[in-house]
Amino acid sequence: MEGKKELEELLSEIEGEVAITEGYTGRAKLSPRVYEAMRNVPRDQFIPHGLRGSAFGNYPVSIGHGQTISQPYIVALMTDMLDLDATKKVLEIGTGSGYQAAVLAEIAGEVYTVEIIEALSDNAERVIKSLDYTNIHFRKGDGYLGWPEHGPYDAIIVTACAPDIPPALREQLKPGGRMIIPIGRPFGEQQLVLVTKDDKGEIDTRSVLPVAFVPLTGEH
Repeated sequence: MEGKKELEELLSEIEGEVAITEGYTGRAKLSPRVYEAMRNVPRDQFIPHGLRGSAFGNYPVSIGHGQTISQPYIVALMTDMLDLDATKKVLEIGTGSGYQAAVLAEIAGEVYTVEIIEALSDNAERVIKSLDYTNIHFRKGDGYLGWPEHGPYDAIIVTACAPDIPPALREQLKPGGRMIIPIGRPFGEQQLVLVTKDDKGEIDTRSVLPVAFVPLTGEH
């Protein structure tokens, strides 16, 4: 496999960063399933051709339209925080390059992903189909509204910063479910927040880590 050495070095770097940030996240190690998913998904295929030399760097990479493919450590951490398995149905807000959706699809049963920028959604769907994923479903639209037709979801992941938790996503999260979302000001102070819903539908939140994401766009 091309880039195998660089990939293993990246995974080792992620492992080290996870250990360093345990004080924030409460996780000294990530699930082996997450590392296996990161190993299986060809990250370079989701990056514009001229920037593929950056595919195995542990940092965000521009994908055009003012958007980025997230830092691999953040992709791995956010995936891990959802505690996924093959029985889970996931909603992703912000398809972007499609890379995060592919990582989710390696672990979860079904992934529903929403993107407001049509060109990004079309490109992500093209790449995903070329890699033979059959459990990822695409929608073009305002992610702030979620995708109610297929809810409720066992897990929700938001890959852009919102000022607060969108009410529609609160509603579409299944009791017992988990949501990971960056909350804060655009290009200002942001926190990665873990949202959990108990069996009575009550919401609890916990700040996980300071982060920097592009802002969520749409009706909000």
